[in-house]
Amino acid sequence: VHGIAALERELAQATWPATGEVVVDASGISMLDTAGAWVLHRTRAGLQATGASVRIDGLRPEFESLVALIGSKELPLAPESPARTPWLEGVGRRSWAVMDGGVGYLAFVGESFLALLRVLREPRRLRWRAILHNVQTAGVEALPITGLLSFLMGVVIAYQGADQLQRFGANIFIADLVGISMLRELSPLLTAIIIAGRSGSAYTAQIGTMKVTEEIDALRTIGVPPLELLVLPKMIALVIVMPLLTVYTDVTGVLGGMLMAQWKLDVGARAFVDRLDDAIVLSTYWTGLAKAPVFAMIVALVGCHRGFMVTGSADSVGTQTTMSVVQSIFLVIVTDAMFSIVFLWLDL
Repeated sequence: VHGIAALERELAQATWPATGEVVVDASGISMLDTAGAWVLHRTRAGLQATGASVRIDGLRPEFESLVALIGSKELPLAPESPARTPWLEGVGRRSWAVMDGGVGYLAFVGESFLALLRVLREPRRLRWRAILHNVQTAGVEALPITGLLSFLMGVVIAYQGADQLQRFGANIFIADLVGISMLRELSPLLTAIIIAGRSGSAYTAQIGTMKVTEEIDALRTIGVPPLELLVLPKMIALVIVMPLLTVYTDVTGVLGGMLMAQWKLDVGARAFVDRLDDAIVLSTYWTGLAKAPVFAMIVALVGCHRGFMVTGSADSVGTQTTMSVVQSIFLVIVTDAMFSIVFLWLDL
């Protein structure tokens, strides 16, 4: 390859007979790679195109096979455009892929809960060190970002509602707006979305990297169930920390709304708290808190499932991580909508 440029120049300056037979003495060739075989094949084909006959003498049999292979596998300069798939067939294939992915996810959820039942029957199999580590990373370390975003969300809700309430002289009802919206809907939903982007993606990347480096196969070889080691500690840890984070974001969100109400509507902290006590009933608090464990299981199971779906490449890790975040947020929002319908039926 390194000497092919000089060889190209020598071949370009060479004079060839217009007709007759050209004999190539290849007895001195001791090594031949694909680049050299291509040059030899191209030179012979160019001379044959002018009407001359070319004979190669002294070439080793293995080199003759390489030159013949190069000649038989010559590719066209312009690749053929792939046949277009009919749009209806494309819709069917995509729909089937979505259904197949959904069935695979449900199977993974079932296997995870069976593993959880086995662990609950034998509590000594619980890996408390891994659970506490995930509580630290997914819960304690998430306090700053969840608290900040919830505080800002409370500020935004109070600021947007202030103008409308001032028109009707209903400034005190800012406590109802902030309290009900944060405790019932926004706090658990916002916490789940943050954890999906922060911890769910980390779960996918971690398990996916272990899949690429064949560490999961090694765990199975030594008799360690991957679900018990990699999935259950993450799911249990998120089920523990998600309700606690939801309560924390409830407080920070209401605090943000209280500060904005005092600044924008002249509603003091004492009046805000008194009105909040009248506006918030216990069911409002519990309906928001009841969503947190369900959201936690969704985020943990989707993140781990996507990690196990990684194939043997780094590009697959990035693709599955992206799909993990998107699918987690989608399922969390759909589940929240289903909760709203159920709570409406139950008159909660």
